[in-house]
Amino acid sequence: MTLQDFGLIGLAVMGENLALNIERNGFSVSVYNRTSSRTDEFMAERAKGRQIQATYTPEAFVASLARPRRILVMVKAGAPVDAVIQQLKPLLETGDILIDGGNSLFGDTVRRTQELEAEGLRFIGMGVSGGEEGALNGPSLMPGGTAEAYTELEPILVKIAAQVDDGPCVTYIGPGGAGHYVKMVHNGIEYGDMQLIAEAYDLLKSVLGFDHRQLHDVFAAWNKTDELNSFLIEITTQIFSYVDPETHQALVELILDEAGQKGTGRWTVMSALELGVPIPTMTAAVNARIASSYKAERVAASKQLQGPVAKFEGDVSTFVDQVRDALYCSKICSYAQGMALLSAASKEFGFNLNLSEISRIWKGGCIIRAGFLDKIKKAFADDPALPNLLLAPEFKQSILDRQSAWREVVSTAAKTGIPVPAFSASLDYFDTYRRDRLPQNLTQAQRDLFGAHTYLRVDREGVFHTEWQEVQEAKV
Repeated sequence: MTLQDFGLIGLAVMGENLALNIERNGFSVSVYNRTSSRTDEFMAERAKGRQIQATYTPEAFVASLARPRRILVMVKAGAPVDAVIQQLKPLLETGDILIDGGNSLFGDTVRRTQELEAEGLRFIGMGVSGGEEGALNGPSLMPGGTAEAYTELEPILVKIAAQVDDGPCVTYIGPGGAGHYVKMVHNGIEYGDMQLIAEAYDLLKSVLGFDHRQLHDVFAAWNKTDELNSFLIEITTQIFSYVDPETHQALVELILDEAGQKGTGRWTVMSALELGVPIPTMTAAVNARIASSYKAERVAASKQLQGPVAKFEGDVSTFVDQVRDALYCSKICSYAQGMALLSAASKEFGFNLNLSEISRIWKGGCIIRAGFLDKIKKAFADDPALPNLLLAPEFKQSILDRQSAWREVVSTAAKTGIPVPAFSASLDYFDTYRRDRLPQNLTQAQRDLFGAHTYLRVDREGVFHTEWQEVQEAKV
């Protein structure tokens, strides 16, 4: 029996497409799925005539692979991944490589890496971004874990990854859970990006009254600019052009306004809180999805709580340009927050992340791929110790040139009663970061008064505590 180059477990859409991608790039593949009917369907249709071998037991699957075995696990994150690992471990040999390609929590990846390495096996936690199209035609891959295992896998990964002008969209991210951590933050940025685009849509629709044709034209024009050219703007343009064949209305307006989420955005916010890194745009995006789920309550509230009746009276084309500028400034802030979080995590967990290289592999295949990632790549290549993307010369000037438009958009939203939590959070982030003094001196004074938490002073060295009540009584 001819042994296969690569093994894949889990034949949902992502698993199927990755198997086809790997085979198309010259590597024979064995597949296994817990439900055999799914395997049969895949083999009879999409895998027919390809160098893909079906197996129906874990034992047969492992036996079909050339050593060292290279096995990609594409099952639901959490307990299912652990279950597959436990099932495979007795069948594997020293040096075999397991790859978790799902959206696993990075802490789980750290644990699995330690456990498997102790038993002579090698483990890679690999973020995979690009959806089903990316999986088939070239995703962005973020592998972390055992370094020598990546070296073993590299010939395959560089071929199946998306290809851009400066190479394949894959690189070794770092040890332990580095790959899944970077993918988690990628998804957090994705949440922020999607919310910002949704708010731009809401402003154009609710303030200016644009219909789906006008929205299509605006977003199509934005997608041709250096600033906003991106996958998410591109698909938004496509969405606005789609008319429901049954009702002949724009399909987007018939979709219930409740957004789902799978948890990576929430994990990003939780990690940022633990590391003490502010990511308000991503936090606003997660909160917006949560708030959208209160549909019935919002409908009831809309009948009792009235907002402003102010109408837009400015120049329409000027406001469209202002929304474009506000969107770009807000996106810069969102990416700045994500990069700052990656930098902090790199120090805390010993990931040794290369932010320029991470920006490069996000240029193709992934959901947040965008033209301005080249500028982010250059910013961190020029200064790997850059503390914040807002300080990179080009981004700094971009915001300074556009901040008046940004503020006008947020002001107009407030006057017309349109919620723009991510636009506002991004602007607040910028204003907070650029201030040399914040009002938290009062916060610290309050903490010292009610809890004797002490404080520092701006005019002298040392740690201080004041008996505030005694001073107040002395003045009386």
